[in-house]
Amino acid sequence: MRTLARNWTLGKTDVNALVLAVHWRGVAVPLLFELLPHSGNSGTRTRLTLLDEALTLLDCCDVATIYADREFIGQAWIQGLAERGLPITVRLRVDASIDDLPAGEWLEGLQPDEKAMLIDNAVVYGLPMNVVLTRTDQGEPLTVASNATKGQHILKGYRKRWEIECLFRALKTKGFRLENTHMTLPAHVTRLLCLLTLAYVWSVLVGIAQETALKTHGRRAWSVVTLGLQSLVRASFRQVGASGDELLDLIQLWMPHQTIGAETVGY
Repeated sequence: MRTLARNWTLGKTDVNALVLAVHWRGVAVPLLFELLPHSGNSGTRTRLTLLDEALTLLDCCDVATIYADREFIGQAWIQGLAERGLPITVRLRVDASIDDLPAGEWLEGLQPDEKAMLIDNAVVYGLPMNVVLTRTDQGEPLTVASNATKGQHILKGYRKRWEIECLFRALKTKGFRLENTHMTLPAHVTRLLCLLTLAYVWSVLVGIAQETALKTHGRRAWSVVTLGLQSLVRASFRQVGASGDELLDLIQLWMPHQTIGAETVGY
């Protein structure tokens, strides 16, 4: 499960959404969202309220970890998750305290021939966490703490957080172009986001089973959402004057009987 706040501006109006998504087959699927009445980061109370709503749908034991970026920090936030039985994997800022020392000072101890530093059971925001400290290929400090994952596996798991960035790209510039609607009234934006979420999920259901070429790094040449959306558009045009069987087959993907056996969903 991953959280992200995304803000864009129309005229002088900020449109800011806090989104909670789940990890399924390498794709971030929106579960809940909250429109924020301001620009910038969400507050701890808002985030915890959104998670409380999620826990009416899920059991905390079903959540492997919450992936969150650097804006989702603070002792009240981390402690609030612990009180709800929710583990977290979060990127830390350079001034975050790790065993009473800033992360930046720990990074200064990283030797030139060392790729990363692992710290087990360090105290971060009052909780014992495993921490990995390294630098990106661009030299930017990268520190990630987790109370759900062993130190050597933290970065591999944290990379899944990128899926929610891909989700927003699909909803906006690389897909449905949400920002081009010029809607700013919260009630209108909320309804539009609900409709786009359904369209996004349908595109995922259609595209997930399609084959596509792989790039040199092993990723798909075309995203699941792009493949699914293209198929839906083609099927919608073809059904005009035809039987519409292809489109009906795609509609059937929403039916529960299309799920073969139980699947693991990452939260």
